[in-house]
Amino acid sequence: MTRADRDKRHEILAAATRRFGRDGYEHTKWADVAADVGVGPTALYHYFESKQHCLYVIMDEAIEGFRSRFAELTSQAPDPLQALAAVLEDCFDLTEQEIMCNRVLVSEQGLLSVPRPSPREEEARQAARARTRELEFAWASFLAAAMRQGALPENDPRLLTRAILGLYNSIWQWYRPDGIHGMRPVADFFQDRALAMIGVAADGRRRSRMVA
Repeated sequence: MTRADRDKRHEILAAATRRFGRDGYEHTKWADVAADVGVGPTALYHYFESKQHCLYVIMDEAIEGFRSRFAELTSQAPDPLQALAAVLEDCFDLTEQEIMCNRVLVSEQGLLSVPRPSPREEEARQAARARTRELEFAWASFLAAAMRQGALPENDPRLLTRAILGLYNSIWQWYRPDGIHGMRPVADFFQDRALAMIGVAADGRRRSRMVA
């Protein structure tokens, strides 16, 4: 793939993410995505077999981004609690495009459970499912290691991982960048509840950073 092709593919993924996140996957026409990037609808098939193939690629790349960022943050922090704080803070250090991507991931997660007859679609679906398992494994491994060190209370790391990720994912079912709740209060609210589930006291000094 040439650099021009890679750039156009990235542009298509970004446009599709905005459309899917704002209008919904089912209500987005493939032709609308093509118009957003200034190409004819048939040109999209040079990059993706279908709208659903494009959706799977968006999900795959987004989840891998979360996993790699998680690995980077947890490897850099000197102790588990600092790593945990860095990860929870990073969860809300988002651009509007990343917020739209989160909305797509949450709203269309169920499509990952349905096998596809098309080989390319099925390959992309399986890749996204594998990324999801890798992210869960990374979280559970981190939590289990922190528990062994005595930094976190003993618990089932897999169930705790799913509870944390489930709480986080629930935000993107309703959050809007232009809504009545700002990102900072939402972040503080989520972080305190996540820490409470894990068994760690929240840092009260964070209250001073809250904005309306």
